[in-house]
Amino acid sequence: MDDNKLLQKLSQNILDILDDDEYYDITIEVGNDPYVKIFRSHMVILNYRSSYLRRILSTNKTKNDETLVHIKLPNILPEIFQTILRYIYGGEPSLKNYDNLDIIKIIVAASELNLQELVNYKQSFLINYKTNWIEQNFSLVYQTSFENDSLLELQEYCTNLISKNPDKIFKSIDFSSIPEKILISLIKSDNLQMDEIKVWENVLKWGLAQNLELSSDPSNYSKEDFNSLKNTLQQCIPFVRFHNLTSKEFSNKILPYKEVLPEELFVDLLKSFLDLHPDSKINHKSKPRIPKELLPTSAATIDDERKPISRHNETSSLWNHAPPKSSRDNALPKGP
Repeated sequence: MDDNKLLQKLSQNILDILDDDEYYDITIEVGNDPYVKIFRSHMVILNYRSSYLRRILSTNKTKNDETLVHIKLPNILPEIFQTILRYIYGGEPSLKNYDNLDIIKIIVAASELNLQELVNYKQSFLINYKTNWIEQNFSLVYQTSFENDSLLELQEYCTNLISKNPDKIFKSIDFSSIPEKILISLIKSDNLQMDEIKVWENVLKWGLAQNLELSSDPSNYSKEDFNSLKNTLQQCIPFVRFHNLTSKEFSNKILPYKEVLPEELFVDLLKSFLDLHPDSKINHKSKPRIPKELLPTSAATIDDERKPISRHNETSSLWNHAPPKSSRDNALPKGP
């Protein structure tokens, strides 16, 4: 019998202790009403496997002289704790029969219990094998990771995605729920491989999602409706490169929402587009986003999908309050 089989046997024997109704000396109440479950466990194992539980047990023992100790963990779902408890006993971080959302819940609960090795294992699994899911659920993963200081690998992955592949985030299923500062980081990026009209449409989509009472047809808007949308988008609009639009795009997509734009910007755009051919663009007003095939080799880096990346300074136009280039390009959000 090799060493690995011996360890597996030991792990199974300790799991058998967990499943045995005898000899337990602690009950753990997990969850909130009406979904609560009581688990039986053993203080000596919990004490040495989780520093968080050790602190709870230490405090509890000073207040309770009874043989059977009872503690509560209201912030963790019972089915998630059951998985973690089996890891505490058996040392095997099972990934079978769990969807990706459950893995996120396990990571958060393991972080609360100071099981950093389990946190790291699950983070690495998601990053190495579930990148498509992370990208499709970017807002959830981003906000969860930055709410927990121990989720450093996921934080780094999200930050790199914002910097190197911002266009992927627009395609996520939860795009409309991303924090405003993430949206701003995306639309001011030169690495965004998207026509400017699509940038505007996505900004508008995000703004409407924050104002569910608004119709998708601006012809039905009242002054109050326009003001609500304007207030929502006021921090984003300075970073949309309207001067990269064609005259036709401006007429069809921007004019219906002219009340959302600051008056000075709208007048400037109107003057710029008035005399243009419908398919023409204004020359040299806004710096274009650079197509991947035109990125200079010397400025490019290669990400995990072997796509060229470049960072460039962004020009400012009418917006005196916009941050200067030197401070903007390297400013990535640290949390929601």
